[in-house]
Amino acid sequence: MKFKGIGLFALGTLFGLEGIKLLSSKDAKKVYAHCTAGVLRAKDSVLNQVTTLQENCTDIYEEAKAINADRADKEKENEISDDVTE
Repeated sequence: MKFKGIGLFALGTLFGLEGIKLLSSKDAKKVYAHCTAGVLRAKDSVLNQVTTLQENCTDIYEEAKAINADRADKEKENEISDDVTE
């Protein structure tokens, strides 16, 4: 039983060391660079969409404020005209 545990530990260590060599190879670094470049492109795309959304929301908010201001002005005019006719 002890030899099995020691053997598994040695085998795990060997695979770990080979895994480190594999992950630090030139080919692996190229894959990492391509994946990172893809993530950066996606980030830029999301940021552009967020900026567009913020601009649209600002426009909608300003238009809504203008609509409410016009409505308030009309209500004041109606109140004044009602007071004059009474």
